[in-house]
Amino acid sequence: MSEEKKGLFGRLKEGLTKTRNHIVHGIDAVFGGFSSIDEDFYEELEEILITGDIGVRATEEILGRLREQVRENHIKEPADCKQFLIDNIKEQMRVAETAYEFENRQSVVLVIGVNGVGKTTTVGKLAGKLKAQGRKVILAAADTFRAAAGEQLGEWAARAGVEIIGGSEGSDPASVIYDALSAAKARGADVLLCDTAGRLHNKKNLMEELKKINRIIDREFPDAHRENLVVLDGTTGQNALQQAREFGEVTDLTGIILTKMDGTAKGGIAVAIQSELQIPVKYIGVGESIDDLQKFDADSFVDALFDVAREESDPAQDQEGV
Repeated sequence: MSEEKKGLFGRLKEGLTKTRNHIVHGIDAVFGGFSSIDEDFYEELEEILITGDIGVRATEEILGRLREQVRENHIKEPADCKQFLIDNIKEQMRVAETAYEFENRQSVVLVIGVNGVGKTTTVGKLAGKLKAQGRKVILAAADTFRAAAGEQLGEWAARAGVEIIGGSEGSDPASVIYDALSAAKARGADVLLCDTAGRLHNKKNLMEELKKINRIIDREFPDAHRENLVVLDGTTGQNALQQAREFGEVTDLTGIILTKMDGTAKGGIAVAIQSELQIPVKYIGVGESIDDLQKFDADSFVDALFDVAREESDPAQDQEGV
């Protein structure tokens, strides 16, 4: 494995330190503190997982499967079922191979999320990653309500070496999308990445705006592969889950990007969101640099969370170098 690829897993592991301290130390204490597998053992595990933001539904499924495995394999010692627990958490988080189809097709990607979650920065980082993979990328600065959003995205566009289409502050976001679609078609772009305004407190306006944008994309670029990614701040825990639900009411979400995972002990929310909403986490951000926005891989995430030593290359790191 190259130094760069080792570095990606290392950064993920470092980024999840606070969550690991919050969840895994508690799990280790349960496995070390019980001499037999009984109801008290399961109740302690349940409490650790739920308070670790893994969520009620995901916790029930993980522990339900663990109970079956303990029975099927006649396991008596708590330590002997720890690997089953780790594998069950991974199973809750698997992302289908088709999750990144937009990278290889002519696509329009709407990136949505409330202000302050790192949405514009995430769009910029994604642009840089796609450009590095040889894709022709155009950015649409359709967040015309937040002061300096277009300017911020412009800086990222310059850094990534990609074109940006924008409008003046306060202009109609749908008209920016229209202009960007025209540019994407005329220039043969592979991916049109659209930064959109996030104003959940005024959901009716947001809903109408997204409907209008979707109508324009359907009309102007009917053959494009569509992707709607919601950016959520990992530090907000269960609030992130609620935001995802609300955005899911106004548009058909195809994936989740979790940011600021390095600054939180609530990283378990990645498991809860996927389990509760049946929407895959596709990227996670564990730092400021462009390489700290990583494709989500269940094995890498859970191994990093449980501080599992890794020697071989793994799918998430391989994807990063595609």
